[in-house]
Amino acid sequence: MIAPAMTRPDKVTLPAASLGERAAVVALVIAVHVGLGLAWMMRPEQAAIAVSEMSVSVAMQQAEMAKPQAQPEPPPPKPQPRIERAEKPVTKQPVQEAAEAAPQPVAAAPVQTVTAPPAVAAAPVADTAPDFKAAYLNNPRPAYPMAARRMGWEGRVVLNVEVLAEGSCGDVNVFQSSGHEVLDNAALRTVKGWHFVPASRAGRPITQWFKVPIQFSLKENEA
Repeated sequence: MIAPAMTRPDKVTLPAASLGERAAVVALVIAVHVGLGLAWMMRPEQAAIAVSEMSVSVAMQQAEMAKPQAQPEPPPPKPQPRIERAEKPVTKQPVQEAAEAAPQPVAAAPVQTVTAPPAVAAAPVADTAPDFKAAYLNNPRPAYPMAARRMGWEGRVVLNVEVLAEGSCGDVNVFQSSGHEVLDNAALRTVKGWHFVPASRAGRPITQWFKVPIQFSLKENEA
């Protein structure tokens, strides 16, 4: 046989509370809370903890512990016994022994004075002028121009010559004319090729101007 199927019970519905009951429950809850509040407020007060006194006492105790303990003074040093040294007796030696022990003075050797010979003063070097008459120079005489011979011109020309330090001839010009240009030009051409002994000053050759006279004459024995 098949058992009858189990049926689910229907929902139980509680009767709805009335408005008056709800108001009574709310009033009861409020009254309980008010009573608890009053009981909390009316409880006896506890004694206050003196925190400040505790902190002060701890600070004083720490300060006392931080103070260094006084160290006992060391005992005074014991006086050490004084040791006296016996002085040695001074023995007097005879004066004769002291005289013998004294060193004899050594005679100093005579100092020889060496006199230096007097210095010989160097002879002053004389300054010299240029020279063109030295035999080893081989300076030729100016050629007599043929036109001047035919015309019978004669004269003396003086040239101003620059003699260089190496002995050669620098610049040349006519200081005094012979009166004939042909004779002056002949003298200039010849002297420009001459060599000289240069002038010297304090033994050293220097460049110097020098006057050279040249005589033109048709007579055989005149320079």
